[in-house]
Amino acid sequence: MKLSRALRITPGDVVAFVGGGGKTTAMFRLADELANASPNKMRVLITTSTRIFITQINLAPAYVSFNPERQTAADILPHLDAALYKHHQVLLIGPLDPASGKAFGIPPEIIDTLAASGHFDIILNEADGSRMRPFKAPADHEPVIPSSTTLAVPVVGLDALGQPLHNDAIHRAGRVSQLSGTPLNQPVTADTVAAVLCHPAGGLKNVPPQTRVVPLLNKAESPNLLAEAREIATKLLACHQIEAVIIGEMETAARPVIEVHSRTAAIILAAGGSSRFGSPKQLARWGDKTFIEQAVDTALASQAGPVIVVLGAEIEQSRAALANRPIQVVINPDWAEGQSASMKAGLAALPAGISSAVFLLVDQPGVTPEIINALIARHRQTPAPIVWPEFEGKRGNPVLFDRALFPELMQITGDTGGRPVLLAYQNQAERVAVENQAVTLDYDRPEDLTRPEYT
Repeated sequence: MKLSRALRITPGDVVAFVGGGGKTTAMFRLADELANASPNKMRVLITTSTRIFITQINLAPAYVSFNPERQTAADILPHLDAALYKHHQVLLIGPLDPASGKAFGIPPEIIDTLAASGHFDIILNEADGSRMRPFKAPADHEPVIPSSTTLAVPVVGLDALGQPLHNDAIHRAGRVSQLSGTPLNQPVTADTVAAVLCHPAGGLKNVPPQTRVVPLLNKAESPNLLAEAREIATKLLACHQIEAVIIGEMETAARPVIEVHSRTAAIILAAGGSSRFGSPKQLARWGDKTFIEQAVDTALASQAGPVIVVLGAEIEQSRAALANRPIQVVINPDWAEGQSASMKAGLAALPAGISSAVFLLVDQPGVTPEIINALIARHRQTPAPIVWPEFEGKRGNPVLFDRALFPELMQITGDTGGRPVLLAYQNQAERVAVENQAVTLDYDRPEDLTRPEYT
């Protein structure tokens, strides 16, 4: 997966890379992706509000130097435009300092002015330094994040894991110790990394309000490091300011992103009147539970969350059956209009920070948590807008929809559920083969409960 897709980059974004362990590589990787995007190449400004090594200037096809004591933003726009015309990307730096081997950064207010100029589709900014260490905590004076920033990307190199918490291996080890509670000279752990990235004086420091935060866990170069990265991602998603977590290898051009971990909600559609079933389907028995209890317990046992249950008919009895389970109940007063009304009621109830939703039907009690988890896992690995299960080549339920499709789902009417959107994007959908026929079976009539293929 490309980094631009994983970060959900859109025109107008101003991206700040902070931390250590590959942020410069990630920044230039993203610039190349955007500047060479087909069919619409973007105009990308790369810059830094701190310092950058002179040797790294060559990572850009062109650069422009800016001296804030002698020039204004208006003075350099023609030079930037000329470079963009040729290359679609250009690096803007301050004066060179050969004694340090670095170039000075650009004042954040100049970056804000350039962002407002309309000359660039995307601005990428390296907002602090790490002295080539894989992991750090910021000093009092950093990071220098412009107020126009829309996306902050704290970067950590996974090769920091297991290293002793000492300045030889970790930048500002003392501050990392203070923020994480990890004693100095003890190994850096997943808990150490997660604590610093979630801390307002760590990975969230100086991030402007309403800025999206997507940490990048870089250098997942082995199965063990990938497993530890997944553990860190789970911990980070407990931090409400973090939208998603990227796991990748920025040095790998073909596949810089391995997985994107984000929040997938489970929406259980249980509002129908069960006209063909003859009695409330939600309250039909499945072993020692009702259908609705089974669906809710399945969702709660999966990696999805939060779990939202949409009710319409049989509200009180359904509530009583669900007792004190940790769910959100949404009442759909328009349930008789069809399944799409319940789908939209569930979507409207989603909290901020949800990246996808998996829709479960109350009359498919044979669906398991493992099936839901398999859909979520495939969504982490691909940029697919839709993921569905298949049994022997036949599409089934539940279906996962990426948040990019939520606006289109909200426009559907009638008793079709998400089918119109599903059909429109079926060529981009990911299929997950399962061995459980339950994904293709629903219970429309009481006699279905005794049919061999249903039992």
